[in-house]
Amino acid sequence: MQLRHSERKKAKIKMALQGSSGSGKTYSALLLAHGLTNGDFSKVAIIDTENGSADLYAHLGKYNVLTLPPPFTPENYIKAIDVCINSSMEVIIIDSISHCWDYLLDYHSSLSGNSFTNWGKITPLQKAFTDKILQCDAHVIATMRTKQDYVLNQKDGKYIPEKVGLKAVQKDGLDYEFTIVFDVDIKHFAISSKDRTGLFMGKPEFIINSQTGRNILEWCNSGTNLQDAREKIKNCNSIQALKGLYSHYSNWRELLEYDFKVQKDKINTNELLINPKSFNTNGTTTHRN
Repeated sequence: MQLRHSERKKAKIKMALQGSSGSGKTYSALLLAHGLTNGDFSKVAIIDTENGSADLYAHLGKYNVLTLPPPFTPENYIKAIDVCINSSMEVIIIDSISHCWDYLLDYHSSLSGNSFTNWGKITPLQKAFTDKILQCDAHVIATMRTKQDYVLNQKDGKYIPEKVGLKAVQKDGLDYEFTIVFDVDIKHFAISSKDRTGLFMGKPEFIINSQTGRNILEWCNSGTNLQDAREKIKNCNSIQALKGLYSHYSNWRELLEYDFKVQKDKINTNELLINPKSFNTNGTTTHRN
């Protein structure tokens, strides 16, 4: 056994889009895939469990469709992913993975005996399915249906019912397995509820397009991670260089704010020791940093 430094080499993004029916998950996934392949739809495959909904957007380009009929077992999903991998697909859209969870819930209900212990038969199936998504050598975009509900919103003095999405139809906690999770509302606006890339964290809602996919691809190919950024900040020996990194890592500022502050204080302290005249008598520098 041997320790090594963390490293990310041309990562394969694993992401999820969750929203209610009609929120545009399939269309958004295809736009993301378009960007992730730099516009080459021939490298995109969509595993369709939604009764042919994948073909509704054929005008976008000649992407590949694999129709997955019921039963929506984890094994069938795994086989479909293997077909895509063996066909050298770079992006696999699974639309949707909610059907797999519906199948497992029905299977669990059909089992005789103790309901609690029967989950021991379900968990390995779900884990095999999840592991296949996370470990396959391709970008994966999974869509998840959310349970629908309506809320009354006031507009022009009248209360109008508006459809909203709630909890995703999948195993609790599955969203934590993905690098990015976008919540898409009925007006097609997306916001990230989970983001390990730092590209979308804390950003306002937006409409997904091909450029979104290209931005994610650039992150995947950059070969950097947070630990790399922290090491570079730690090794900075001038305020000017630190400002350059602050600009370079603009997408990760919230995550790196503390690191920048610590290093700035360290640089200022070193300057004081080397050149005390650069500081005023009140302990502040004679120039602004």
